[in-house]
Amino acid sequence: MMHKIIKQLFFTIVVFSCLFATAQPNVHPQSEKYEWPSDPLVKQKLDQWQNLKFGMIIHWGLYSVPGMIESWALCSEDWINRDSSFTYDEFKKWYWGLKKDFNPVKFDPDAWATAGKRAGMKYLVFTTKHHDGFCMFDTKETDFKISNGPFKNNPKADVAKYVFDAFRKKDFMIGAYFSKPDWHSENYWWPKYATADRNNNYDIRKFPVRWNAYKQYTYNQIGELMNQYGAMDILWLDGGWVRPRETVNAEVLSWGARIPEWSQDINMPAIATMARKAQPGLLIVDRTVHGPYENYQTPEQKIPAGQLNYPWESCMTLANNWGWVANDHFKSSAKIIHTLIEVAAKGGSLLLGIGPKPDGTLPEEAVSRMAEIGQWLDKNGPAIYNTRTVKDFHQENIFFTQNQKLGLQYAMVLLQDNQLLPAAIQWKNHAAKKGTQIICLTTGETVKWKQKSGKIIITLPSSLLISAIKYPALSFSFVPAD
Repeated sequence: MMHKIIKQLFFTIVVFSCLFATAQPNVHPQSEKYEWPSDPLVKQKLDQWQNLKFGMIIHWGLYSVPGMIESWALCSEDWINRDSSFTYDEFKKWYWGLKKDFNPVKFDPDAWATAGKRAGMKYLVFTTKHHDGFCMFDTKETDFKISNGPFKNNPKADVAKYVFDAFRKKDFMIGAYFSKPDWHSENYWWPKYATADRNNNYDIRKFPVRWNAYKQYTYNQIGELMNQYGAMDILWLDGGWVRPRETVNAEVLSWGARIPEWSQDINMPAIATMARKAQPGLLIVDRTVHGPYENYQTPEQKIPAGQLNYPWESCMTLANNWGWVANDHFKSSAKIIHTLIEVAAKGGSLLLGIGPKPDGTLPEEAVSRMAEIGQWLDKNGPAIYNTRTVKDFHQENIFFTQNQKLGLQYAMVLLQDNQLLPAAIQWKNHAAKKGTQIICLTTGETVKWKQKSGKIIITLPSSLLISAIKYPALSFSFVPAD
């Protein structure tokens, strides 16, 4: 027995050393095209979503137990690093076995929602199932789920239900992340064959009954989420390599993954029809599969180079990894605020990734960063929320947005750590209406300004210049000239 324990401990340590701090390198690219939805309810919901600007995506699953890269260690591709002294079968057995250790007894979705609200976030995307197939909701389609392990007798065992309910109470728009591939399903990775990569491992042209069973499994699980978990605003589908063969393009090939000769079509028209019957106006985000079921684009871990004239969000992590990893490095709140400003000025939204710990609590570093972001948004939020783009949106360290309904433009000045404030701030081309007040949202003060040689020149108040507070950015509102 002691020998087995030592061997297991050594195995776990080796796995951690190879995988725990490895951020996924082959992120989803951005689609080349965009197709506007035709459903008026979807258009309306999309416009509402574009007003929100800032959301939270929560990655939480089996991978949180050891604190390692989410799901991907199961996949056999060149960029995955596993210790060669253990067989792949041993690794898979160990990983699947984490189910018996996942017991998040401190799970408190109300605390999560409160932290998100304080951060100024407005919408949620929760991982109901990642690629490893472990379900964070009480699906009837499989026993491989959080509600069938040591947590099953907890009153909140149906984790997704309580997460969605807690965030709804805080007026969040609600989104369900769902992985189209499922590596635990024997109808996706058939044990008869080796698991070469992220794709299904058999020719579905030869075994259509097996693939049809997988399609039905996927349809049924999404149906559970759409019909049994309350009002849903977003169905956020990951795993863009699961798609009809005819939609494979250079973007997909750039991932470096093998694309099989057969189509991995899961019949998105049927899924969308069913989902929107249950949730009218539902936004569907079939990532990188451009067409009627990619209602907004999702560039991952990056910001597009320029403005885009269609809906999009940058999904980015607060730390280095999507899920929880011990001793992870968290970005500064100033870095996230600067990112949010740039994203908003370019017409997008920021979906910030948070990974809860295996006991169900949020990392203290995440909570503190989120609070700092929220403190800035408490004052400067009008320059972010409900805004749209303007021409000439960027001048050096200044970004511009506008609220057309209020008839206001905003200038947001990015400041570096320990940077001394200049006595004056100026920009060109964005003229202010004669006689209007320019207000520093950061402090609530009306500032002195003049217009000279096509430039707006703002004199900062002395109270701001002598303040000991270090601001990540200053924002100003003004009525633009006609």
